[in-house]
Amino acid sequence: MNDLDKRSEIEVEAAAFRRLVSHLRQRSDVQNIELMNLAGFCRSCLSNWYKEEAAGLGVSVSLDAARERVYGMPYEKWRLSHES
Repeated sequence: MNDLDKRSEIEVEAAAFRRLVSHLRQRSDVQNIELMNLAGFCRSCLSNWYKEEAAGLGVSVSLDAARERVYGMPYEKWRLSHES
């Protein structure tokens, strides 16, 4: 299926994740509810997945820290600035 070794596969997946997060940060005009309705996930889902995957690796990441990673700022600040 692919010619990537495990390390390269992880690096490519991480780069794709960073690109998705960057894209979502740039598209703050797209509301989470729109993402959820169209794609079945939103920024908050991605934050939850980040936290859960970290826990699966034995790394403790708070939900606030995971949200800040995805939203690019504290969630409350993003919500107040971008949600209608």
